[in-house]
Amino acid sequence: MADYYKTLGVDKNASDDEIKKAYRKLAHKHHPDKSGGDAEKFKEINAAYQVLSDKSKRQQYDQFGSNFDQRGGGGQGFGGFDFSGFQQGFNGQGFDFGEGFEDIFSDIFGGGSSRANNRKAGRDIQVDAEITFEEMVSGVGKDFSLRRLSQCDLCKGSGGEPGSKEETCQTCKGAGQVRQASRSIFGSFSQVVTCPTCHGAGKTFTQKCHKCGGEGRVKEQQNVHVDIPAGISNGQTISVQGQGEAGERGGRSGDLFINVHIKSHGRFERKGNNLLSVEHVTFSQAVFGDKIEVKTIDGSVKMKVPAGTQSGEIFRIKGHGVPELNRTGYRGDQLVTVVVDVPKNPTREQKRIMEDLKKVGL
Repeated sequence: MADYYKTLGVDKNASDDEIKKAYRKLAHKHHPDKSGGDAEKFKEINAAYQVLSDKSKRQQYDQFGSNFDQRGGGGQGFGGFDFSGFQQGFNGQGFDFGEGFEDIFSDIFGGGSSRANNRKAGRDIQVDAEITFEEMVSGVGKDFSLRRLSQCDLCKGSGGEPGSKEETCQTCKGAGQVRQASRSIFGSFSQVVTCPTCHGAGKTFTQKCHKCGGEGRVKEQQNVHVDIPAGISNGQTISVQGQGEAGERGGRSGDLFINVHIKSHGRFERKGNNLLSVEHVTFSQAVFGDKIEVKTIDGSVKMKVPAGTQSGEIFRIKGHGVPELNRTGYRGDQLVTVVVDVPKNPTREQKRIMEDLKKVGL
């Protein structure tokens, strides 16, 4: 029996926002249109979200499990319907909920949503950003050039030519949606869909905007500045709400997702919020102790090597690690592993001194 909470990777007490956030992250990761996408996994994610995002269905699922929709009778669930035939996008491989398709189940069974929600939402945009190791520690601002559908600046997203008369849509009578009768092997049922004339706006104009053709949005090249915070991890994704493509005729804009990739560093390795490095010292420095110069991500500092230091010992330089993400004022440390170098080809004088040391037990 499917565990929808496990599929989305959330707790059973997860909030609606947590469920939505988990769904969107997984949907972007497994979308079949993406390289490495997984159509079957994508279907599982969507199936889980359709139940857990609906309070009534979630309550029934918590009570009866994933078979709650097969109980039938009295409008309790879906009576064994198989919705695998509803296919949109990516060559019929499965569901694509990226365009406000979340409400299809309630719409099929006579539900519906507000007129504003019927307007087609804008698509999300996903980009990659490569930053240096130093930029990961300090944080950095990045500019992205995006060719995206943006709100038409002439009609302000309305789709009507400036100065043209606004009228109530005659097809849907201002509701933004119409009811369609459909037939299937299970019989006839009605389906509420977005009005094909006004596209959910509930109104039309006597003349369409000549710039956007009545869409309310146009394809443009635009620059977007995004601040990548200090302490971000390699492969982590940043989401920027409303910076995706504009919705149709005032519909909700999509989001921008930035996948962050961090270049490796020749000297430092990250472990949590700490930085690891290696420093070599001579035999005499290890025996008698010394102060050595150590390079940190912030510059060079002096570090004390106590007398009698053993090869492999680790010393801590506080506050020279990685800042904790979204926690002001906290940084990890630099952990320095000291390696004692033993001469491979000692000189004659070095050999004489080592022979003397050997005689005294060193």
